[in-house]
Amino acid sequence: MRHNKKFNHLGRTSSHRKAMLSNMASSLILHKRIKTTVAKAKALRMYVEPLITKSKDDTTHSRRIVFSHLQNKEAVSELFREISQKVADRPGGYTRILKLGNRFGDAAAMCYIELVDYNENMLVGKEGAADETKKTRRSRRGSKSTAKTTEPVAAVAADVAEVIESGETTEDKVSEVEAPESTTDEAASAESEDKMETKE
Repeated sequence: MRHNKKFNHLGRTSSHRKAMLSNMASSLILHKRIKTTVAKAKALRMYVEPLITKSKDDTTHSRRIVFSHLQNKEAVSELFREISQKVADRPGGYTRILKLGNRFGDAAAMCYIELVDYNENMLVGKEGAADETKKTRRSRRGSKSTAKTTEPVAAVAADVAEVIESGETTEDKVSEVEAPESTTDEAASAESEDKMETKE
């Protein structure tokens, strides 16, 4: 009977399972992120996080214990040299599982398992979110529309004022002043309507 035994055997013998988790832990330490199934990732998290905690104490004894689990010199040296310094202030929770959906062949749930302190995008996203909360949102709708309508009118008013100051108030001088585009369009439509009436 296996009462209260919640350990996932992953459908493998004990020796096969230990060898697989050792290889996956070494790959995670060396590459900082690996793609696997959710069941294996959860088993790997239980396997590798105690080793990362052990790496915070850089002694010969702890190195030998970690090496007995990983059986990989490069992974052990990487773990004690770089990763232990990055996770020095973190009290556990060194890995993150990001689910990707199901695999096409057998519909197995897939995921990424990664070291939390090495995902630059998530670290930048948290800092950016803090900056965004400080900013206030302002609308420019009113200022843009008023600016478009007032600029041509102001130009026409300035031209008319120049004509009046010069003393030449003849209709020829006033007609030389450019009108805004909206008024020219209205004038064109009025002329076309007049032509249609005369044809009728």
